[in-house]
Amino acid sequence: MGSSSPFLDLFRARAAGGVMSFARFMQLALYDPELGYYRQPRRRIGRMPNTDFFTAVDSPMFGELVAAAAAALLAGHGAEPQEFTFVEMGAEPFGSPPDTPGGGVLAGVKHRFGSARTIRLGDPLDLQGKCVVFSNELFDAQPFHRFVFRAGAWRELGVALRGETLVEVELPGPNPLALSSIEGPAQLPPGAPEGCRFDVPLAAAALAGQIAAQPWQGLFLACDYGKSWRELAGETPAGTARAYFRHTQTNDLLARPGEQDITCHICWDWLADALARHGFAVAPVESQEAFFVRHAADHLAATAAAEAGRFSAKKLSLLQLLHPAHLGQKFQVLSAWRDDGT
Repeated sequence: MGSSSPFLDLFRARAAGGVMSFARFMQLALYDPELGYYRQPRRRIGRMPNTDFFTAVDSPMFGELVAAAAAALLAGHGAEPQEFTFVEMGAEPFGSPPDTPGGGVLAGVKHRFGSARTIRLGDPLDLQGKCVVFSNELFDAQPFHRFVFRAGAWRELGVALRGETLVEVELPGPNPLALSSIEGPAQLPPGAPEGCRFDVPLAAAALAGQIAAQPWQGLFLACDYGKSWRELAGETPAGTARAYFRHTQTNDLLARPGEQDITCHICWDWLADALARHGFAVAPVESQEAFFVRHAADHLAATAAAEAGRFSAKKLSLLQLLHPAHLGQKFQVLSAWRDDGT
């Protein structure tokens, strides 16, 4: 597929011998300071024709449910919300609801936290004291490696430039990826059908470890989509990678670098392991629907009572966030708690 000339120039400058791993390509396509998709000063989230995807933050009730659930979880640990800073990781600079000073998922939401702030792309990772560290679709946007099972062995996939076209290639030599860097069941399946693909989200687990290593205590909340290691290894023979452009999902991951989103399912087991190694007690992963029904039940009941007898934007928002056919089952929530910053 053809690509924009500025990105091809960048690729030529960064690719040794004209070839790089898919993870390296994804790092450039999403995060290059000048050409990366997430570096572009435009709105990506929403239902407008010029946006690329819809997510929970576009629903007016999402911030309310997150705040209510976080407060309930803090209370379960005997903690008062006003003692905590709510920190949103990876908050979009352009999103919904309309931007207000500080922005983020709590923009315009009444909450009981002592303060709220955002850590956006490029900001230093600075977490100290008592925090609620929240993210929505942060981990699925991290670069990942790709593999294909060929002739009885796993081969890593990369990207090469052929003329003016980016193409997928198998990288030469032995498997260069050290999965031992992730503890737990991190080996590629020993056998697989010919042509089976496997997308390996190592960077997501590494980011969870970096967040957990900061000197803070409190609640970790991640809303995202992913699977267990067993599910990834046994139920996704075509891999889970895809791209989004103008609300259309595509398997053409090399098209429009810098203009389309690229993502894959994260491995929840790896995130849980990274948190546990830094002293977090990790709760079982829940569907978004189950998480909010369980931890924000009082707020849901109050909203239902207030909106009874009429069709409203809040009712529609709850349907989108909780119904299994919408976002309720597509997204999951991982929560964890640490009493101190050691």
